[in-house]
Amino acid sequence: MKPTMRKPAGMIAILLIIAIWSVIIINIADYILTLPVIVQAIFFLIAGIIWIFPVRPILVWMELGRWKI
Repeated sequence: MKPTMRKPAGMIAILLIIAIWSVIIINIADYILTLPVIVQAIFFLIAGIIWIFPVRPILVWMELGRWKI
């Protein structure tokens, strides 16, 4: 089996998505931190889960070489 650049490229793409997502959340956090604690908790819980949706197709592509399962 010949090695491909899919896994290194996928890792870079995933790190880039996480970095961009972190910057977005940090910028929104200034406003969110003024809200009640329960709202903050819900926001950060949802924000901590949402980032996986754009990453999942990249993980599939890295393993299978195609975008869909």
